Amino acid sequence: MATLMLTAGCVDADVKTSPQESAAEYQKITAEQAKAIMDDAESFVLLDVRSDDEYRERRIDGAILIPHHEIKERAPDELPDKDTVILIYCRSGARSAAAANELIEMSYTNVYDFGGIVDWTYETTSGE
Repeated sequence: MATLMLTAGCVDADVKTSPQESAAEYQKITAEQAKAIMDDAESFVLLDVRSDDEYRERRIDGAILIPHHEIKERAPDELPDKDTVILIYCRSGARSAAAANELIEMSYTNVYDFGGIVDWTYETTSGE
């Protein structure tokens, strides 16, 4: 059990800024790991997959909104680089997991689900 927890919690530092060598797989990371990537990576997309109302109420600064049910339709135009690092979140983690898996199925290679904004202990913003 301890080995599984260690393996599931690891993120390869090299993956932060370079495309993966093999086929992409679902990658769950912590809010802390997402924050570290945001602080260190030269470029990334911060993707909020909640509703418009949730986004306006509270979001992580710099996030773009594509509601989870619109991923397949909007991602090709709004996320054209399939090798860019995408950090994805929702409210509690269910929609971000579903959206991350959809992006992976669409051949995006660096998708990291860090769950819900409820677990984000860093600064957020609100409003339009």
